[in-house]
Amino acid sequence: MTTALAAGARGPEVVRTASGAIRVTGGAVSAALAGIGGLHAVWARSPWPLKTRADFADAVVGVGEEQLPGPALCLGVAGLLGAASYLVGARAGVLPATGPAWLRAVGAGTVGGVLVARGLGGPALAGRDRGGRRDRDERSDRFRRLDRRYYSPLCVALGAGAAVVAVRGR
Repeated sequence: MTTALAAGARGPEVVRTASGAIRVTGGAVSAALAGIGGLHAVWARSPWPLKTRADFADAVVGVGEEQLPGPALCLGVAGLLGAASYLVGARAGVLPATGPAWLRAVGAGTVGGVLVARGLGGPALAGRDRGGRRDRDERSDRFRRLDRRYYSPLCVALGAGAAVVAVRGR
């Protein structure tokens, strides 16, 4: 945070504002989360940008087409990502803030923790197979390759950005 002096009736007082770097970080993380949330909303009805549901199931979820989550779950995740986007953006000062500041700080910190855990723990944190075992080994080779290369690093990067905003934002 940066500090600025504001002239008051009793003399100068320190006013805390979010630094430019925090605003940029928070804006980027918030925009990415909103975009990913929008993509999940699209996935409730379409396998876009892939051509078939089978291809989508293999690349994005790592399961067979018959095991794809339903539209309600996709929309639920989209809603959670929208809320996460708001919490990070409001904490960074790039979206209008409502409610208590501590709630935005805790919310943005939770977003950061969940995303870092997903990135480091992989998709096994998101679900279990019918026997209660972790399902990472059940995922397709294509998904595991994409997860290692793109999905998990993106989660860690967005989570780290959200955590920084939670600690340093306003």
